[in-house]
Amino acid sequence: MSAMSDTGGPAERGDGPPVPAGHLGSLTVTVPPPRRIGRSEVEQVKLMTSTLATSENLYGGGMAGEAGAAHLRWASQLLDAQASTAVRAGIFEAVGNLAGVVAFSAFDVGNHDAATRCFRFGLWCAEQGGCWELRAATLADLARQAIYLGNVDEALSSIEFAQVRADRLTATARAMIGNVRARLLAVLGRDDEARAEVDRADAHFAERQPEADRPWLVYYDEAEHAGSSARALTSLALAANRPGEAADRLRTAIQLHSDVYRRSRAFSRARLATLHMAVGDPLEAALVGRRAVEDARMLHSRRMDEELATLVRACQRHRAIPEVAELVELLTHPTDD
Repeated sequence: MSAMSDTGGPAERGDGPPVPAGHLGSLTVTVPPPRRIGRSEVEQVKLMTSTLATSENLYGGGMAGEAGAAHLRWASQLLDAQASTAVRAGIFEAVGNLAGVVAFSAFDVGNHDAATRCFRFGLWCAEQGGCWELRAATLADLARQAIYLGNVDEALSSIEFAQVRADRLTATARAMIGNVRARLLAVLGRDDEARAEVDRADAHFAERQPEADRPWLVYYDEAEHAGSSARALTSLALAANRPGEAADRLRTAIQLHSDVYRRSRAFSRARLATLHMAVGDPLEAALVGRRAVEDARMLHSRRMDEELATLVRACQRHRAIPEVAELVELLTHPTDD
């Protein structure tokens, strides 16, 4: 019997060696899924998903990805359980949403094989559950991943599939998809079309009714819309040799993102700093860049690391400015808290 403290927990002992981290490497806890499920199981999966999404937004995809994969493996077993028609649709939707969160966590840390597998599984769940909104959101995330990996044709196919039956999507979903497509058009060098797509996305966003949005679109608020549209407009800013509207939208995103979305705010700050280093005020860029480093300090995110590396490269032309040199030192030799 293990020693117990007076409060009922394990007693603290200092007479033995520390347990190595590898001690738990093969640990598994097997819990058979129920043979029949109801609304409570659906709500349990939703709670898992919400908790993981909150963790990922605060700290990046590291811990959220590994923990989420375990949750997803267990939750996927619920799809085979007996259930009413309504519950069956609900569990497919809930598990599909969970798969999307796990997929994006894997994407964030650079595990693209796992991300693609989870995105594809989430897409299958959305189709099985007849959820057009989740289907479109998952396809948009697949397009984001494809753009990141340089697979432009694949990205274009995904975003065009996401726009099928747009009449079944909320205004928020149409705005989100429109900005992903605008970014893709910008990548292709079709700046005028990208500008027009951003304008359409703005019009959709103006019509949004947040109370009608599903859980996977809660993140897409005014701050996210501003930051997302700014990515598509950055190429126009670079072509015009001035920060322009892209910078204005990034500043809006930074101002409106709360601490709950620390990673998103860090991305917006890093992108604004990079934009100013390229075609704006390097002193402002240095100031914004330092704030980006502060936000990114607690993130486990390869995407964020690469964004900051892009900022370092943009700094090189201004290294003679002391504030810029200090930022480069901070970015290349970070200190632990």
